[in-house]
Amino acid sequence: MRKLFGTDGIRGIANQDPMTVEMALNLGRAAAHVFKQDDRRHRLVIGKDTRLSGYLFESALVAGICSMGVDALLVGPMPTPAIAFITRSLRADAGIVISASHNPYEDNGIKFFSRNGFKLPDELELQIEDLMSSGEIDAIRPTATEVGKAYRIDDAEGRYIEFLKNSFPKGITLEGLKLVLDCANGAAYKVAPKVFEELGAKVIVYHNRPDGMNINQACGSLHPEVIKQGIIEHQADVGISLDGDADRVIFADEHGNEIDGDYILAICALDMLKQNTLKHNTLVTTIMSNMGLDIAIRKAGGQVVKTAVGDRYVVAEMLNHGYNLGGEQCGHMVFLDHNTTGDGNIAALQLLAIMKRSGHSLSELAGCMKKLPQVLLNLEVNHKKAIRQMPEVAATIDRAKQELGNEGRVLVRYSGTQSLIRVMIEGQHDVRIRQLAEDIAQKIEEEIG
Repeated sequence: MRKLFGTDGIRGIANQDPMTVEMALNLGRAAAHVFKQDDRRHRLVIGKDTRLSGYLFESALVAGICSMGVDALLVGPMPTPAIAFITRSLRADAGIVISASHNPYEDNGIKFFSRNGFKLPDELELQIEDLMSSGEIDAIRPTATEVGKAYRIDDAEGRYIEFLKNSFPKGITLEGLKLVLDCANGAAYKVAPKVFEELGAKVIVYHNRPDGMNINQACGSLHPEVIKQGIIEHQADVGISLDGDADRVIFADEHGNEIDGDYILAICALDMLKQNTLKHNTLVTTIMSNMGLDIAIRKAGGQVVKTAVGDRYVVAEMLNHGYNLGGEQCGHMVFLDHNTTGDGNIAALQLLAIMKRSGHSLSELAGCMKKLPQVLLNLEVNHKKAIRQMPEVAATIDRAKQELGNEGRVLVRYSGTQSLIRVMIEGQHDVRIRQLAEDIAQKIEEEIG
């Protein structure tokens, strides 16, 4: 079992266990050893979001990596998917991202990409953890010219901007579209506005002035009310809201209605089915996606495959079976024809391309899917105790499942990145499923709230 790595790297409050500089130094040494496969000079890319604590962990990782005779390539604040691309572009041995994604600024995290731009498998993360605690590499101390160097990659931003623009279909532009863009004071604060503007859109930008402490603060994909209000105020066509590291995105249509990842996946999958470009006619989602998405895809002759929650598991399923579109309701969307991980900017560009080709507004496109009523409650917990070890909670869940039968579903799971438990219920009747969810939540709060 991994102790440090969760569903998306290592994460916690910055400068407290486990997210300490000592851990990052040790992690840099262990990762450098794992990725150092032969006698040639090896290189690891390091990027980060805009958190104040990013400086702590960047310096510690560089020290650890260089102490093992491996070079560090620094790109500064850049989206998580940009690091996946830059790692491949520079033929580096791995990429490291310092980010806690959508979490508040006082948190931070560290996650890895392989040389091919994919997140590491659980086994490799476990190998890194074992090296950190075993003492096996303590005696490895290169000296003189064998010590690693650190370099800053000055053209990383330009490389990524051109990469994003090249994912947009040739022969069309975004001219005539007015966009409201929320950058979450995060890693995409520079690149995202430039991409949409250079493709011809008129862009009204919100929250592109990070100060190290305002990342995700009442903005970004967890606060779609920003773009919903901006749409109405500026009479824009689309609202685009990225999270702190820009690997996820939420939209608003021209009327200010929120359009989440399930709708975007439906729109893109149905378009790809028409274009005959959806491999194996299959969309990959997680167990959190609404049943309405399954119904829409099946009606069009496609199928939906579901995985555990986490974009790494979506990507693993896609790679194992040769699929090219997958994602999550929360806004992680993976277009494997364009990038190896969830990329909010690429997802936005694919949606905008469909709008331009079809001539339809986002609200019209979103009509392709009808959601079943769904309630999602996020509860803070003191510790994570197995559901079946809480008899009253388990019994309340079982009663809800029995009542809903085949006309709904109940899902209760812990967050892999925060001290939260999520209670999700779908069914035909809004009021009743909310009551069922609140009944379960009450039992959880009594036990571990």
